[in-house]
Amino acid sequence: MGYERQADFGTPEVRSDTQVTLEIDGRAVTVPAGTTVMRAAAVAGGSIPKLCATDNLKQFGSCRLCLVEIDGMRGTPASCTTPVTEGMKVHTQTEKLARLRRGVMELYISDHPLDCLTCSANNDCELQDQAAAVGLRDVRYGYEGAHHLAAPTDASNPYFDFDATKCIVCSRCVRACDEVQGTLALTVEGRGFGSQISAGVKSDDFLSSECVSCGACVQACPTSALMEKAVTEIGKPERAVVTTCAYCGVGCTFRAEMRGEQLVRMVPWKDGKANRGHSCVKGRFAWGYAQHQDRILKPMVRESIDQPWRAVSWEEALGFAASRFKAIAATHGNNALGGIVSSRCTNEEGFLVQKLVRAGFGTNNVDTCARVCHSPTGYGLKTTFGTSAGTQDFDSVEESDVILVIGANPTDGHPVFGSRMKKRLRQGAKLIVIDPRRTDLVRSPHVEADYHLPLRPGTNVAVLSALAHVIVTEGLVNEAFVRERCDWDEFQHWAEFVSQERNSPEFLEPVTGVRADLVRGAARLYATGGNGAIYYGLGVTEHSQGSSTVMAIANLAMATGNIGRRGVGVNPLRGQNNVQGACDMGSFPHELSGYRHVSDAATRALFEAEWGVKIDPEPGLRIPNMLDAATDGLFKGLYIQGEDILQSDPDTKHVAAGLAAMDCVIVHDLFLNETANYAHVFLPGSSFLEKDGTFTNAERRIQPVRKVMEPLNGYQDWEVTQELARALGLDWNYTHPSQIMDEIARLTPSFAGVNYARLDAEGSLQWPVNDAAPDGSPIMHVDGFVRGKGKFVVTDYVPTDERTGPRFPLLLTTGRILSQYNVGAQTRRTENSVWHAEDLLEIHPTDAENRGIKSGDWVRLASRSGETTLRATVTDRVAPGVVYTTFHHPATQANVVTTDYSDWATNCPEYKVTAVQITPSNGPSEWQEDYAAQARQARRIAGSAMEPAE
Repeated sequence: MGYERQADFGTPEVRSDTQVTLEIDGRAVTVPAGTTVMRAAAVAGGSIPKLCATDNLKQFGSCRLCLVEIDGMRGTPASCTTPVTEGMKVHTQTEKLARLRRGVMELYISDHPLDCLTCSANNDCELQDQAAAVGLRDVRYGYEGAHHLAAPTDASNPYFDFDATKCIVCSRCVRACDEVQGTLALTVEGRGFGSQISAGVKSDDFLSSECVSCGACVQACPTSALMEKAVTEIGKPERAVVTTCAYCGVGCTFRAEMRGEQLVRMVPWKDGKANRGHSCVKGRFAWGYAQHQDRILKPMVRESIDQPWRAVSWEEALGFAASRFKAIAATHGNNALGGIVSSRCTNEEGFLVQKLVRAGFGTNNVDTCARVCHSPTGYGLKTTFGTSAGTQDFDSVEESDVILVIGANPTDGHPVFGSRMKKRLRQGAKLIVIDPRRTDLVRSPHVEADYHLPLRPGTNVAVLSALAHVIVTEGLVNEAFVRERCDWDEFQHWAEFVSQERNSPEFLEPVTGVRADLVRGAARLYATGGNGAIYYGLGVTEHSQGSSTVMAIANLAMATGNIGRRGVGVNPLRGQNNVQGACDMGSFPHELSGYRHVSDAATRALFEAEWGVKIDPEPGLRIPNMLDAATDGLFKGLYIQGEDILQSDPDTKHVAAGLAAMDCVIVHDLFLNETANYAHVFLPGSSFLEKDGTFTNAERRIQPVRKVMEPLNGYQDWEVTQELARALGLDWNYTHPSQIMDEIARLTPSFAGVNYARLDAEGSLQWPVNDAAPDGSPIMHVDGFVRGKGKFVVTDYVPTDERTGPRFPLLLTTGRILSQYNVGAQTRRTENSVWHAEDLLEIHPTDAENRGIKSGDWVRLASRSGETTLRATVTDRVAPGVVYTTFHHPATQANVVTTDYSDWATNCPEYKVTAVQITPSNGPSEWQEDYAAQARQARRIAGSAMEPAE
């Protein structure tokens, strides 16, 4: 498509069943009651000049450009703040209005630089557009505005500049920071001509302020006062493609705006139903990794992992890989092979990998990174509700009265949804946070939790049992809901269990470390406060009792009737962009697409008829089992699509040993990652900007991913997998991902109504989409649970085997930070590292003082599994006895210290509870020095393999 700015009606859309008919410039128009005159005029096909008004912000009425005349009304009211009424007659174009608007615009322009017509925003500036719209040709007052005396351009932010001389102080940036992002980092200082925008009262520039670089202010700015550096350097975009972000599970929709083959900027798409026109620093700005110099663009092979890489043609690389895998199957059998599906790749690409393993390798040895993050979600929610996914759409939070966040940090891990949550909290919703750490939601400007339950890591189930004890024993159960919607006998059994004294808040206080009065208050609030919604993350699932915790959460929601309508529900905040989709596609060793077990003969028959092969009815190996079998000499070949298991999986030494024992490891990725140190074949991958397909976000929303530029390596990822399948002798002939989606729809009941034509027309669909739900399913379990009756499950607290003691007296837990993402493969190759250049260890002042540690000191972090070194940050955000770090930087490799303990049901690793000791250190350890040398070698290899293959 050609380039054009997003249409902006000027005021937020109103949803109302009551309709109002009015007349605008002689034309009748019917709109919902509550609509503003400005939006009504736009609906009628007209346009009223404006500067302070925009779709994403509340009505403000400050610029006075949008004045109109209304029969029977005195003066000239602002159309952006005037609601329509039945029979109203509006005039938007009169001589009086033209004179007033020109006068207003003349004042704005007089306070603007003389280079208005030659600035970097020329032909892409609302100020210029509106000056033309009101017919302004000259300024009588001169250009003496105080902004010409302002400070030099603030270029501190790595992604955008602020030029105060071009600012008209319309306050749109301030309002966007307040209303959309909720950070309130910007303010207006001074009065009259002396007023100016300031990045907070405690900072000198944007970089040192509380600004989180979400880009809302840049998008809101009607001039070039706030401007992306890329626009200044590359020029105005010429075309745009709407696509979906490849970072977290929120699934924001963006316009990728291009100039030639260069991406200029990513602008959040206001019609994106997951993000509603908002973005975070990662999706908005951190896309430079796609063309980073570390990209490997030529296939590479080597006979053994102690040899150097050799760049080869695609034909030779695929032939090499196929011959190795055929030899392994011939010697050791099909079960010596397996594959790992990426949660960063599209649904179609993931579907092909699991199909390759099952139809090509002849085994169910396929798994995905959800194994190490959200596999307990799949098990727990399928057991209790009947489907392995969250229950709500993101819009639902706008109707929540009580929000319970457990084991999640939305403002850092899912920031766009975190902003929507904060907005609802500022409107009056109550908040309960269950987390061992004081996250930003617990206490930040204008948001403070009503209850913070700072539990000891590993005691989630105990805290939830205590909450349930209060709800049952104090008669707060929604008995009518439970009797109608759930298995009553199972409920009674569960209620009897949680009512026991050993599950009371008082009895469990020494176990959890949470005061009993806080637990009782939080339980009463959730049960009686209105619509109660639960949001959780990896702090729930990455435990030895991860599946038990998910089921305990489901128990609470069912007991209080908080399921099946807007504003309530159980909502897992998925980590990576397509974790939900990867699971949907049948990427687990025991399930085919749609979460149907491989032992089900009818399900296997569908796939066998489509694929023309027999499918093994026995589940295959999970990732940990593959590595165990490899060290035992039984597992020999692994195809890894877009995952760096050496950095992301627990007990790094064990992962390395398993990979080293294999005869052929194929890594298919953008960069020469840590796992590639043990690979024999490297197949260059393509970024989300270079492919077509779909992602499925945390709210089950299937969204298009559209190719913005040609793949730098020559192939989209699905094409690489298809070429590998052909090299193995499979007759695959897909020509477009839409054909793969059609196959998915034929084989997967929840996707039966999904196709590319519908996605293009509707923007997105939320599964299930089928005959029972032809328009999709924003809310699940409305009239009944998918499994029939909701199932209450007794979840007894079982302490983790990972215990503290004299040698390892502290508990380590891990998480993410706003600017970085997952193992950092993408964000570390962008300017985001300005904010978080290394992983840091948070330690409480008491623990630090006892060890003689100060902020900035190098410390040794040691566990029973291994050790690493990093710098310390002394803070009371963590409790005494608890330390915290992130896992974004391979130079730290936090998983060197994590253990092989895992969830009892799914083998999801227990990342969140590791017994450790902290001692002062002189600097990086020996293995970290070795890593630095390996990293330099990888950069040299990338430099020689950057040119695309023939």
